[in-house]
Amino acid sequence: MSKSNFKDWPNMAKTLNPAVGELKRSTPGPMQAFSEMGKAALEPGALDTKTKELIALAISVAVRCDPCVTYHASAAQRQGATREEVAEAMGIAVYMGAGPSAMYAAQALEAFDQWDEKAKG
Repeated sequence: MSKSNFKDWPNMAKTLNPAVGELKRSTPGPMQAFSEMGKAALEPGALDTKTKELIALAISVAVRCDPCVTYHASAAQRQGATREEVAEAMGIAVYMGAGPSAMYAAQALEAFDQWDEKAKG
């Protein structure tokens, strides 16, 4: 069960997806390039995809991007990240972003918990 419910992270993604779809239809070239860049960046190399998603989640916190938090919390969960790994990544995000990142780190853990709970049914 989620530890808190400050925001409904799965619902945020669900309600934002139509707007992202509209952006893809309106700007197909740039959005296709963005999608391809994301796929290339997440391909396993020296770092596995799970580690890259944890980095992306930490950066999402540091730049304070709610939609980025929910998408990368979901992706980290799907890649097999544990809550402990997410918490450690949030420690780095707080270190790099100070107080505001601490508030977003708490929300990122909440987002991960909600996605994990949803995956487990």
